[in-house]
Amino acid sequence: MGEGAVATLVLEPRGSRLRVELHDKSPVVPKPGGEGDCEQECGRGLHLVASMSVDWGTLLTGAGKAVWCEVSVVADAVCARAQRACTVLGGYKELLGVRMPLQASRSKVNQEAAVALIADLLVWLTLQGSDPDEALCRAQQLYEAGEAA
Repeated sequence: MGEGAVATLVLEPRGSRLRVELHDKSPVVPKPGGEGDCEQECGRGLHLVASMSVDWGTLLTGAGKAVWCEVSVVADAVCARAQRACTVLGGYKELLGVRMPLQASRSKVNQEAAVALIADLLVWLTLQGSDPDEALCRAQQLYEAGEAA
């Protein structure tokens, strides 16, 4: 984009990502500058966008073009923790034969399954001779610290 060019910035949250779009009136699709060529006037910003984003690209629009990227707004450790929980909870619901009732929301069903799983884990810890309150306290500490286990 050249100096003085009119542009529109669009920010759109998409779950764990933020989509950033920069629209301008030029139909010219930008190309990244050459490898290690920081002296070029055009294309340097695309190297930064590519290195900082999860995905990026360009779209031709009726009025010109949009350069877009998606950046993660959730720490990798939190994403990994959430993915593990989703996998375990999916298996647990399958084990219980949980079906989605027509009138229940998915979040309510997931919450109830998560609570049942936590209760089962507390029973299991007790049968193993562990203190379930100590485990809950430690889990709360990990959650609040945002640590990956």
